Amino acid sequence: MTAHRTKHLARLVLSLLAGFLLAGTVATTAGASTTEDGYRFWGYYQWSNGQWAFSQKGADAFVPADGGVEGWRFALGGAKPRVPRAAGDFEAICGKTPAESGKKRVALVIDPGTPEDALAGETPGEATGTCVVTASKSTGAQVLAAAGPVRIEKGLTCGVSGYPAKGCGDQVKNIKVPATDAQVTLRIDAAVGSSAPASAPAKQDESSGPWAVLIIAAAVVVLLAGGGLLLNRRRSAVK
Repeated sequence: MTAHRTKHLARLVLSLLAGFLLAGTVATTAGASTTEDGYRFWGYYQWSNGQWAFSQKGADAFVPADGGVEGWRFALGGAKPRVPRAAGDFEAICGKTPAESGKKRVALVIDPGTPEDALAGETPGEATGTCVVTASKSTGAQVLAAAGPVRIEKGLTCGVSGYPAKGCGDQVKNIKVPATDAQVTLRIDAAVGSSAPASAPAKQDESSGPWAVLIIAAAVVVLLAGGGLLLNRRRSAVK
């Protein structure tokens, strides 16, 4: 990325942040889609007061708190932030992961965006939620890296878990930005970084399995034998 393009991207980030501060919200609003110049990039957010907020710091400078929710969204972006398309539900993502002394749990939402956001030849995967158990001083960048490989170029987060495979904050002319994004359901992945032992498999009930089959079979044989003996006695009595 040239210095000129880097400055353009920096101005975009600042304009997104300014728009958020001015409006007091980053939620998408109703209305027709707009056409403008923008960029295709991974945006960084935090879940706050029931909505996504564009991060005021870079991921390498922000330290999420225990119980925090981090969000990343890949999208074509213009003047308005394109936030993750699922709520930052900490309980749904981290509720089954036990807390650990000296560590924090951070819910991580990764939304690769829509096919319309993608580069030619690329296909976005599902939006995911992952509970990351990490050191209390871990930054947002370290939380993201704990969940999968991250491609960094010139200090920018360009690829997350291999998506997209190329490109980084590329400027796009005449993009069509939808007024709203349809919400999606997160695929909740296994927690990472947890040292808690995996749940032990449930013990097999003694009333089931091979022994139970043998016992039932023996009971049937006894019943049949008893029935046959009773029938023989009745026949003898008739004679």
